[in-house]
Amino acid sequence: MKKNEPRTVYVTRDAILKLLSDDEIARVSTAETAARLMDGDEYVDLEVPDQGVRTALGSSSIPMGRVLPKKAVLEKTWREIVALLSAYRAEAGGPPTKGAS
Repeated sequence: MKKNEPRTVYVTRDAILKLLSDDEIARVSTAETAARLMDGDEYVDLEVPDQGVRTALGSSSIPMGRVLPKKAVLEKTWREIVALLSAYRAEAGGPPTKGAS
């Protein structure tokens, strides 16, 4: 693990959250009260944004308080998030993140 990774994760998480409108923040806050994501839901785990866009599986037990579900934001915002994560992963030398399907 690189020495500056925790700071980079924090900066990336902050950059993602700054992309959200007030309405999207409200929808994300409402999504936090959901029991879990549905199979196939795309999301970003804000604790580990360097893992990029992920897809929920039936047995997934990610704490909803740290999840940014695709369905909680506008398509334009999701594309911006995917672009930000792709840039982050390219800078870190990792594979590109999944597309904004």
